[in-house]
Amino acid sequence: MSAHAILSASGAHRWLHCPPSALLERGFADNTSEAAAEGSAAHALAEYKLRRALKMRAKKPVSQYDCEEMDENTDAYVQYVMELIGQAKDPKVMIEQRLDFSQFVPDGYGTGDCLIIADNTLHIVDLKYGSGVLVKAENNPQLMLYALGALEIFDDIYDINTVSMTIFQPRRENICTFTISKDALYQWANDVLKPIAELAYKGEGEYHPGEHCQFCRAAIRCRARAEEKLRLAALEFELPPLLSNDEISEILGQLDDLTTWANTIKEYALHAALSGKRWDGFKLVEGRSNRRYINEENVAKAAQKAGYTDIYRQSLLTITEMEKYLTKPKFNEILGDLVVKPPGKPTLVPIDDKRPEINSVKNDFMEEM
Repeated sequence: MSAHAILSASGAHRWLHCPPSALLERGFADNTSEAAAEGSAAHALAEYKLRRALKMRAKKPVSQYDCEEMDENTDAYVQYVMELIGQAKDPKVMIEQRLDFSQFVPDGYGTGDCLIIADNTLHIVDLKYGSGVLVKAENNPQLMLYALGALEIFDDIYDINTVSMTIFQPRRENICTFTISKDALYQWANDVLKPIAELAYKGEGEYHPGEHCQFCRAAIRCRARAEEKLRLAALEFELPPLLSNDEISEILGQLDDLTTWANTIKEYALHAALSGKRWDGFKLVEGRSNRRYINEENVAKAAQKAGYTDIYRQSLLTITEMEKYLTKPKFNEILGDLVVKPPGKPTLVPIDDKRPEINSVKNDFMEEM
């Protein structure tokens, strides 16, 4: 078994949509991001706390990412898991369980954050520490792969007929659960997962650019993605009155990814240029910069010595800083009536966004008639 699975569970959303991407990105370095390193630190701390809550021996991890926010979020995760365990009858609990789903995915394996088996149900809880992309539990292929791996171990031991999969994403205040019958999960595995996994493992199948490209290491050099983005860019630079409603809807759904792709291309080209690569028609120059003090203490002394004493300004703590300083209960008690949250600026989002829809000016007018 390789150190890194070709068809990883965390990348399943990507290679299920675009099978050949799995092998294509093997040719690109896996540069661990700051966000990924922070997520690993949060997982290690959450595992330690959960083991201690279950009276298991564990050594507390230490990392550069330790902070009050991570401490609070991992506490919330442990509290949620312990509540699930408390509601179950004679539960079997596994933490950081190694899972093998190679029956359906060649060399497929992964690690489940927390598995609970009780009352004919397999519960899978997955901690997501990222604050960027909102992760959904419904038909989440990573969790479904973990479920298949767990069933491979425990299905013959326990009478399992239902699988419950939960995403716990505290920094997005996102806790969502998807439940599926064991039979339906196996049907998906045989009819959908296995055929695509076999194609992906061999680098076969069709390229399908989409939002799943954002975490693909090969995305920066992928011709299929470039062609799709350039096609959309050609539409974007048309004047809106010349576009059809369908074309505008398509562009709205792709603009964020189009912008991300363009910025990624620029970043890649810049790093290459800094390493000596010359791009036809472009050159490296020094960008704009802002002035800054070399040493603020020396600046203050020099100004005061010259007779200028009114050189400092005082500002109120921000709401977030004030809440941390007073604690949330005291903040609400003392300042609750002095804080207001104005309506946010209207913005267009996909229809499955959880925020409630607001009425347009036109709709308000129609309702008053």
